[in-house]
Amino acid sequence: MATRKKVTILGSGSAGLTAAIYAARANLEPLVIQGLQPGGQLTITTDVENFPGFADGIQGPDLMEQTQRQAARFGTQFIDDNASFVDLSKRPFMIRTSSQEIITDTLIICTGATAKLLGIEAEKKLMGHGVSACATCDGFFFKDKEVFVIGGGDTALEEAVFLTRFAKQVTVVHRRETFRASPIMVNRAKQNNKVKFILNHVVEDIDDISKNEVTGIKLRDAQSNKISQYPADGVFIAIGHQPNTDLFKGQLELTKTGYIVTNGVKTSITGVFAAGDVQDELYRQAVTAAGSGCAAALEAQWLLESEEGHPSMPLADAKQKVSK
Repeated sequence: MATRKKVTILGSGSAGLTAAIYAARANLEPLVIQGLQPGGQLTITTDVENFPGFADGIQGPDLMEQTQRQAARFGTQFIDDNASFVDLSKRPFMIRTSSQEIITDTLIICTGATAKLLGIEAEKKLMGHGVSACATCDGFFFKDKEVFVIGGGDTALEEAVFLTRFAKQVTVVHRRETFRASPIMVNRAKQNNKVKFILNHVVEDIDDISKNEVTGIKLRDAQSNKISQYPADGVFIAIGHQPNTDLFKGQLELTKTGYIVTNGVKTSITGVFAAGDVQDELYRQAVTAAGSGCAAALEAQWLLESEEGHPSMPLADAKQKVSK
């Protein structure tokens, strides 16, 4: 027998758990389908010092654990599973996991985006210990250090320039001779005397797993295959993010890069909302994700109340077209 819910939330990162807190406090008894990485990307970080309320910082996993406990305190239900299928063709919507089926009046999508990685063992082992996929999050920890940024797009060069605020030296490694980044970003990076470039090279390995910290980086010349080793204190992977939207292709309006198109947090389907990195291609911060999770829960609450005939506040037309 299918489980029936008023509010179901896909994802348990900052956006999903904040949405759960607000929906639970509105007595909507939300259900959170946590996914295979409960807590989202913050669970693979160490110190979080830019989330309000923690003057001395907090470990990423601890922040997510506390947020989940807060959501549970108000009656949120959790499923440790992935959604394998979603039918948004009619309302109520249907969600299928590996073990059950959920019918829900509203759906809040907080499935996030995944940083693209190089695929080498060392970056996974050292993630949060000198390897990072977010300069804004972790740049502060590399004061007067030597860091490498991997990538050739706008994100890589933006992160390289940002890191010069802290690092002694920033080296951009790109596998090609020319950049995919916009000319203005290339010029900005080249004009910064703290930024160096190693072109036509790829990352072969990152040292040192045995010390649980980054001590160096091995680069391979893409043309000669010669291996060179450089000392390093940190490595930032900036080869892009992939929004986790495969479930919604052909059902929701997506951007060219796969993010869910929203008007605020409303999607192209009434009753379906999206929050956090799955619809935020620009900021991708825990605090902005939390804010959009709050907004999505409030929109779901107001929609349900309006349909029951006693709205708590005026609603805009739920069927308005979202804009890119």
